[in-house]
Amino acid sequence: MKQDVQDVALRPPLDRAWIAAHIPHSGAMCLLDSVDAWDETHIRCTATSHRDAHNPLRSQGRLASVCGIEYAAQAMAVHGALAGSQDDAARPRVGYLASVRGVDAHVARLDTFDAPLTVEAERIGGDGNNVLYGFTIRCGEEVLLGGRAAVMLDASGALGRTTENRFKGEPT
Repeated sequence: MKQDVQDVALRPPLDRAWIAAHIPHSGAMCLLDSVDAWDETHIRCTATSHRDAHNPLRSQGRLASVCGIEYAAQAMAVHGALAGSQDDAARPRVGYLASVRGVDAHVARLDTFDAPLTVEAERIGGDGNNVLYGFTIRCGEEVLLGGRAAVMLDASGALGRTTENRFKGEPT
């Protein structure tokens, strides 16, 4: 991954505190521990929260592999923060996960792995308001989950004037 686009303050590794300050999740819901590498189109993060018995995504004490989609979505949000601003005090636009496609879960659970997870996302298309990412979750060399995700960065445009008018009390 190229490092030449990075301001000195944004060079990896970036820690959990930096991540939590730049995505719309904090506390236990901030699932990533660090950003290990990034450039204009890629990001690689590390996570250990899959081992936490109090992980908020657990159900009946288990962490299903499809919860890895949220790990990937957080990596995408971090990538958006990094790619969209070299000012580490700026908070990026909030993105919404619009769809996931081609998801392949190669394991049933994430919490059965002792080693840290590697969460990678690659921007494979998009424009100013919509972004398409490919993502992979690994433990060591083993691929646990992969797929594609569409992220909508400007939901107000998708909602249209009709919804805005309802909130303002105007006729639709």
